[in-house]
Amino acid sequence: MYFSEYMNDWLYGEKGYYKDFKDIGKAGDFYTAVSTSSFFGASIANHFYTLLQEGKADKNGWLIEIGAHKGYLLCDMIQWLYTCDPMLVRTLKFAIVERQPQVRQAQLDYIQERFGEDIMITHFNDISEVEVEYAFVVANEIFDAFPCDLLKDEKVATIEKHKITWQEANPMLLSWAKNHYLTQGEIAVGYEDFALEMAKGIAVCDFITFDYGEKYVRNDFSIRIYKKHEVFPLFDKEVDLLASFQKDDITYDVNFAHVSQAFTDAGFIEEAYETQARALIRFGIIDILEQFSKQTTPARYASEADKIKTLISPTMMGDRFKMISFSKGTGKRISL
Repeated sequence: MYFSEYMNDWLYGEKGYYKDFKDIGKAGDFYTAVSTSSFFGASIANHFYTLLQEGKADKNGWLIEIGAHKGYLLCDMIQWLYTCDPMLVRTLKFAIVERQPQVRQAQLDYIQERFGEDIMITHFNDISEVEVEYAFVVANEIFDAFPCDLLKDEKVATIEKHKITWQEANPMLLSWAKNHYLTQGEIAVGYEDFALEMAKGIAVCDFITFDYGEKYVRNDFSIRIYKKHEVFPLFDKEVDLLASFQKDDITYDVNFAHVSQAFTDAGFIEEAYETQARALIRFGIIDILEQFSKQTTPARYASEADKIKTLISPTMMGDRFKMISFSKGTGKRISL
């Protein structure tokens, strides 16, 4: 089988890595921006609130998160929107795209813990099920979890008994690689279908996503395995695919040029591409922190400021992670 099929089974198969809910922390997955600080979600919500104020978003529309883990990000966004305007949590509808039943239940339990019966969540199995007039869609670190093929010297990786072999790549794959100046590295599978389904189901859409990667091909392999907070390059001689299969996380750097082409081909407009630091600052994270400083103790302020430093510092998450945003159907926007 092709490596993309193997990776899909690794992550999403019957016993796949993402089949069950994964904890974040020392005993679980790597820390993410969402788990670092609630101000990450608050700043994205602040940007959404700005769109609402400017009449560029619909207060009767949907706020949807894709790949929500436990639901921290969506809840942090809802909390900030309530702070900005309590009526918004009554007019907006909230949803999560999540196919795994156990993960869904963990999300519902957490949302119940945060908001009781005040917030109702709709679950969709797949983005193709979402059919709405307006949605603000957010995702954190989803494109690095799409399966990918591996290309090297015009050959594509295949898997037999958890061992990588190489065979001649088909003309379509080679044509894509040539058009993107890629000679060696990962080619994500599924971006195009994902973008098309979102475009088909959401008449007017704002989509924001954060991930690690660059807007160009590396012409090198970034694919790696995460195991107990250690990183192992896939082609490291110490890597045992059989031992890690479906037990450890596997990921790669996102080629944002590929993401951009998939969405623009589907009819979206690319609104922005920038580092996570620049995006969060533009969304107002520093202003939110200053508001927080007036309502809390110096110790709590210092703690939150330190967390935000992790999010925006160039040597930490600030430059390594990127934000890309798209819009669709702006001509159909409702003036509120």
